[in-house]
Amino acid sequence: MPIVLPLFAKAFLTLFVVIDPVGLAPLYLALVSDRTEAEQSQIATRAVVVSAVILLVFGLTGAYVLHNLGISLQAFQIAAGFLLFKIALDMIFVQQERETEAEVEEAETKQDVSVFPLAIPLIAGPGSLASILVLSRESSNYYLGLSVVLAAAAAVLVLCYLFLLLSRPLAKVLGQIGINVVTRVLGVLLAALAVQYMLDGLLSLLQLPPAQAFGLDTPASGS
Repeated sequence: MPIVLPLFAKAFLTLFVVIDPVGLAPLYLALVSDRTEAEQSQIATRAVVVSAVILLVFGLTGAYVLHNLGISLQAFQIAAGFLLFKIALDMIFVQQERETEAEVEEAETKQDVSVFPLAIPLIAGPGSLASILVLSRESSNYYLGLSVVLAAAAAVLVLCYLFLLLSRPLAKVLGQIGINVVTRVLGVLLAALAVQYMLDGLLSLLQLPPAQAFGLDTPASGS
């Protein structure tokens, strides 16, 4: 199964960049700043569990829903690429707009913020859902690919949980500037990934050979 490890690594890195646990930490702190440590831990646990359920259910049913809606994989890849590119621009310019001001105000008036806005849309948002569906199709065996991608998602969620629990010391060590730098770097990587999604979808739609992947042994054009 030579595809397993490369697909796991790609899915893990993609979901880590999309979810951005480092950038999520200060948002989490702002939402739970008035809670006790025990309550903060419970909120983090619920947020990750709910996110896991959402990602699992979408991973198992998303392809079926798209099939019945008549949406092709190529169309979904292109749409996912546009969506991820928008998220990448927000990350690069440090505009944490994965939730609107109205949504934040609504969340602040509620007792439990674990489901909204933490699980949805910060962790299990449109970007992570789209990534799971697109990545699952990269294996010739769809169910094997889906299993590998969901395993990678589980690993990222474990990291998310750790980042949420350690958000206070993390914020102190990195500071807002450090967090912004990490977020911008991840945003650049996500932008490149988004363009690749769109390119793959277009090439597949036009039935053209895929673009050559970047490699250390690949000479630059004109050199």
